[in-house]
Amino acid sequence: MDRLSLLDTLVTALDEGSLNRAAKRREMTQSAVSQQIAQLEALLGQQLLLRTPRGVKATRAGDLVASHARRLLSGYDHLRADLAGLDQSLSGTFRISVSTFLGRMVVGPALLDLDQAHPDLTFVMRTEDRFVDVIRENYDLAIRSGRLGDTDGYARKIAELEAVLVATPDYLDQVGRPKKPADMHRLKLILRNEEHEAPYMALFRNGAEHQAPIRVGFTADDPDLILRAVLNGSGYTRVPKILIADALQSGALEVILPDYPPAPKEIFAVYPSRHASGRRLPVVLNTIQSRLNDLPKEIPTDPPPAPAPPRPP
Repeated sequence: MDRLSLLDTLVTALDEGSLNRAAKRREMTQSAVSQQIAQLEALLGQQLLLRTPRGVKATRAGDLVASHARRLLSGYDHLRADLAGLDQSLSGTFRISVSTFLGRMVVGPALLDLDQAHPDLTFVMRTEDRFVDVIRENYDLAIRSGRLGDTDGYARKIAELEAVLVATPDYLDQVGRPKKPADMHRLKLILRNEEHEAPYMALFRNGAEHQAPIRVGFTADDPDLILRAVLNGSGYTRVPKILIADALQSGALEVILPDYPPAPKEIFAVYPSRHASGRRLPVVLNTIQSRLNDLPKEIPTDPPPAPAPPRPP
């Protein structure tokens, strides 16, 4: 067992706070993780982990070793990323992480087209609504919206999606439709846990910022669950308009304060190396960015008019 792999197992165990979760992330058994930790402790002559009822935590020696290990692993992964960037071929395995709604709507269809155009490329797409470290977790690319979390990769903004505040008409009938941002205190926000937890949300009108008070009613990291909670009448949420276009057109959802939209959702590409010169990343990234730019810019927010009553015979 190489020493970098032992150090990686230690860092993963501390990051996860659990040998079981570390085993899943490292794709090995829990006993194998325990053996690797024991092997590293024997090699260094120090106890590195403490087992507790709530998981594992580092000893003082474990903290020191983990600090050095993270620097070593980061340097090695940057080296691998830069070497991979020298590959000019359009072949091999390309691993990409993407949020659920972007994966279904944009990235998945784009990769299917690329798979047809480049048969020697193998795509592995993971849809996951969590922050990933593209270097530590060996991804070639991650596509994310909003906040990025901690990562050793490099990020750049590739698109913006118009965002709106939405709720069901029945919910707005019940609590009253806000007429100005200050009225938002009456409504409960269904919050994605990646979003800010400030007491106010910034809304904009004619270039001026207005602060709308936030009252959080429910927090989750699953966009489908959040949308289900909104449709169930539990509150309102901030969402890219393209994601709920059908619900707006059918009248199932209604835009709140349409004259005071929130900031758009920023879409970022995160990749391992700033200096990678290979062909695969630009080809994949340009295709995804083109798909994002091709999304419709104007989406009706009013439900279709009711059909005219039949004329009397």
